[in-house]
Amino acid sequence: MTESRRLLVVNAVGLTPRLLEHAPRLRALADRGWQAALDTVLPAVTCTVQSTFLTGTAPASHGAVANGWYFRDLGEVYLWRQHNRLVRGEKVWETARRHRPGFRTANVCWWYAMGATTDWTVTPRPVYHADGRKSPDCYTRPVSLHDELTSELGPFPLFHYWGPTASIRSTEWIVAATRKLLPKADLTLCYVPHLDYDLQRFGPGSEQARQAVRDLDAALAPLLDDAEAAGTAVMVLSEYGITPAEKPVHVNRLLREAGLLEVYTQEGMEYLDPWASRAFAVADHQCAHVYVRDPADLPGVTELLRGLDGVELVLDRAAQAGYGLDHERSGELVLFAEPGAWFTYYYWLRDGSAPDFARGVDIHRKPGYDPAELFLDPADPLVKARAAANLVRKKVGLRYTMNVVPLDPGCVRGTHGRGHESPADGPLLLCTDPSLARDRIAATEVRDLMLGLVGVPAPAGPTPL
Repeated sequence: MTESRRLLVVNAVGLTPRLLEHAPRLRALADRGWQAALDTVLPAVTCTVQSTFLTGTAPASHGAVANGWYFRDLGEVYLWRQHNRLVRGEKVWETARRHRPGFRTANVCWWYAMGATTDWTVTPRPVYHADGRKSPDCYTRPVSLHDELTSELGPFPLFHYWGPTASIRSTEWIVAATRKLLPKADLTLCYVPHLDYDLQRFGPGSEQARQAVRDLDAALAPLLDDAEAAGTAVMVLSEYGITPAEKPVHVNRLLREAGLLEVYTQEGMEYLDPWASRAFAVADHQCAHVYVRDPADLPGVTELLRGLDGVELVLDRAAQAGYGLDHERSGELVLFAEPGAWFTYYYWLRDGSAPDFARGVDIHRKPGYDPAELFLDPADPLVKARAAANLVRKKVGLRYTMNVVPLDPGCVRGTHGRGHESPADGPLLLCTDPSLARDRIAATEVRDLMLGLVGVPAPAGPTPL
């Protein structure tokens, strides 16, 4: 008979051994249990690493090769899709359920939550009104959970989850929601985003970063206390460490200047034309997938990109296999940046030709990741007044455009996605069960560690595609 155990897994994105020194509650958890360096996968970005944690496989198997990619069958670039079917393979809770029928799982804000076979689901999901307005909200399963949470906690604080006003409030809401579900579930997954904000805004060595760690530690304390009182095992882990950002690298501008990337123009605004482009990049922090339409162009594009300042690795399909990235969704070439460098998605050559979404928080329309969304444009002296006026328009039900994001990426101070130079600045794993202690753990081993903590014997069986 399998012993019934419960586990809380907190994904504290951006937490590193160096930053842990400023988190007394989390340090105490590690002191009672153990702490290990976590060898992450590449690219070290949210959707990729979380999918590896939950399946025990590399991106070449589960298919989440970045936070988004070029959907070849649709001819479109999409980031931050939400459906779980995009992640191939058996998830950790499905494996546990095979061994322990009735095993119950709650997912609070881990990615690819929609359509997952978890018992409880909470994930950000705005209301997109017919007139173009966007209101903060979340998606839940069961449906009744939505009103239970929002009546007590208020609406999901979407504008504190990402964007210029991102703050500890979203993490506090997520922690409160997790506390409601913790007593019901055998496995509780909780994602807290707070360290992503000020570490990218101000850099990982800043006083703002240290304060963000202290704030996160305080916000997590009630949840960790609940778990301890209930005898629930706790795992705290991070997907990556955030390192200093010093050099934005404009891959798409280089490809355009070389005549490989094409745009089309509407109302004076330029839009990436992936159908017509011979080569273009989907930038994602320190990784970029470069899609090359004609194999005959590959040698020339490879040579061009190897000469771009800030690029450390240019991986063709054969070389991608050595990094677990050789998947049909990957670009024909995958780039990784040098330390301190990161990739923009920018493809326009003059700011006057940028599309209107470039100046807003619009994670689903931009054909690449944009960390400048965390900032109000420092070059605009009226930006705060305009943002306040737009919020007034929103509150009275009028349409508005929140065009406050800078087009100069030089304000970004933190990035991630490549391998880490020092373990002190890389991801980690903390666990309360000393019987499973080790010094290092690979991201592909996290799934089996979770299973061991809930009493599922290893090996737990295959993770079929």
